[in-house]
Amino acid sequence: MAGVLMKNIKKSYGTTAVIHGINLEIRSGEFVVFVGPSGCGKSTLLRMIAGLESITGGDMYIGEERVNDIPPSQRGIAMVFQSYALYPHMSVYDNMAFGMKIAKAPKADIEKRVREAAEILQLTPYLNRLPKALSGGQRQRVAIGRAIVRNPKVFLFDEPLSNLDAALRVATRIEIAKLKESMPDSTMIYVTHDQVEAMTLADRIVVLSAGNVEQVGPPIELYERPANLFVAQFIGSPAMNVQRARIDQTGEKTTIRLGERKADLPIPSPADMAGAEVHFGVRPEDLTVASNGNGLIDGRVNIVESLGEVTNVYLDVENAPEPIVVKLPGVQRFNRGEIVSLAAAPDKMHLFNEKGRSLLHL
Repeated sequence: MAGVLMKNIKKSYGTTAVIHGINLEIRSGEFVVFVGPSGCGKSTLLRMIAGLESITGGDMYIGEERVNDIPPSQRGIAMVFQSYALYPHMSVYDNMAFGMKIAKAPKADIEKRVREAAEILQLTPYLNRLPKALSGGQRQRVAIGRAIVRNPKVFLFDEPLSNLDAALRVATRIEIAKLKESMPDSTMIYVTHDQVEAMTLADRIVVLSAGNVEQVGPPIELYERPANLFVAQFIGSPAMNVQRARIDQTGEKTTIRLGERKADLPIPSPADMAGAEVHFGVRPEDLTVASNGNGLIDGRVNIVESLGEVTNVYLDVENAPEPIVVKLPGVQRFNRGEIVSLAAAPDKMHLFNEKGRSLLHL
């Protein structure tokens, strides 16, 4: 297998730039997930790796080979699309074998590879069926099997689960996780807008915004140490709560003033930030209800979402641009209009400067 290296990769359509000089190394054997909002460039970047989109600037390598001008069929990649794109008149076996037959591979090799892929994906009982006799999840597994049979250097997945219903998405996500475990040396690049897929599948996540890389790292690192406000509010559901605050004291620890309350955070800050306006962040699941009513944030209950396993409470808080959300375990009872005081452990709090950069990454 091979890794993928991007050096200052750019993409423009006419005078409109959509990818702005991305530098990224994906190591051989990694499972890397591209995430970001619609229009951020994640699918465009994947298609540039595949050769389905031309590269406006920079250099793209698969293994040791520069592939900017190499056609898709010669790049050693296999792509699984959002739509299954199966031949309806062909059996599962023939759909999976089609690429090797076109390449005039020996029949014995085709048989061996199709059977191996079917075993990995638990498709052996369905090899003689037509696609119409399969569920959506089974069809997507056939499309993945077609990619495995080609024995590519790099697997590319372009939102492969987005057409499935919720239950099938979960089941097929588990199948893809098992696939990675059964093929540990395979390099896989996966595009999704679903952060649950990203967090559960990825060795590393690449967060994209407006054609730029915002942060790259293991899922838990991005969750616990987001580099900026964009990543902080994109990773996690509900999104991180953010309020304006002012730095009261700087040093190895930072004291902030949040309205009438103060908090000491184990985050270093330079002396020249004393008195600076900053963004204070805390995740909904890291907030607790202060039993003595003397928490850091006081708010008035607006909406309560009781989901069974958790309860999300939305509070209107003075000087907060958006409702503050607290995510509490189990079923909790609150009345609309009730005043609730919230607290959080200092090591669960985040600070971002005026430009949105985390003080931990300065």
